[in-house]
Amino acid sequence: MTKDETAPRRGLRWTDWLFIALMLALVVTCVFLGNWQMARLGEKEALMAAVDDRLNAEPVPAPSADQWQGLDINLWNFQPVTLTGTYRYTQTVTVFTSLSDARGRFSGPGYWVVTPFELDAGGTVFVNRGFVPQEMQEQAALGDLHGDDPGSVTVIGLFRPGEKAGMMVPEANMSDRIEWVRDPARLAAMVDPELAPIAPFYVDLLAGGEGDLPQGGETALTFTNNHLGYAITWYGFAIIALAMLGVWVARQYRKPNRTDG
Repeated sequence: MTKDETAPRRGLRWTDWLFIALMLALVVTCVFLGNWQMARLGEKEALMAAVDDRLNAEPVPAPSADQWQGLDINLWNFQPVTLTGTYRYTQTVTVFTSLSDARGRFSGPGYWVVTPFELDAGGTVFVNRGFVPQEMQEQAALGDLHGDDPGSVTVIGLFRPGEKAGMMVPEANMSDRIEWVRDPARLAAMVDPELAPIAPFYVDLLAGGEGDLPQGGETALTFTNNHLGYAITWYGFAIIALAMLGVWVARQYRKPNRTDG
């Protein structure tokens, strides 16, 4: 019988217990993150179902100016709405974009044509009338794609929250009437102050006739939903960490207890 076979097996030291505690904490954290991603998955699927219901709903009047303060934007997102008022074509702003998966004829680099719509009941809503190719920006901004400001009309579109400008978004090009995000607060700085108050949302017009410009009906209706994959990844990390801990503990118990001398 060898010396190693007769030597007593050593127990776990306090440093070993500390390592075990840290590994178990890692496992718990991974499980928690996996559960959180599953909860987010449920929320995202509920949102997608709600959006489908709204898209198929009948248009309703958009919130009036006295409702804008404190309005829950997300409850209205993608809801078909009606607006009654007057376009202020001479105040049109173009917002740079790159349109992919277009439903209409035109795509690629270009601009959203966003025009203030002064409501008969008071206040102004920015209406995204649609997309034009890049080479038509000046025509859109200067009014070549529309005539004089019309009388009162009723339009139908999709309610959309304003986009927020990131850290790298440049300032608006005031002289050429070019913006980079559909943020009503930023757009308001480019139009006549008398149009205030400005709604904290905008409206995407529905598609018009084939080949019409601006090209409406280009609202993006896709949602990023990677939560299930993320959850599986976190649960996988938890299983791997637990398995590695089990192997490590088994090896510690198999090591002989060293004695001095």
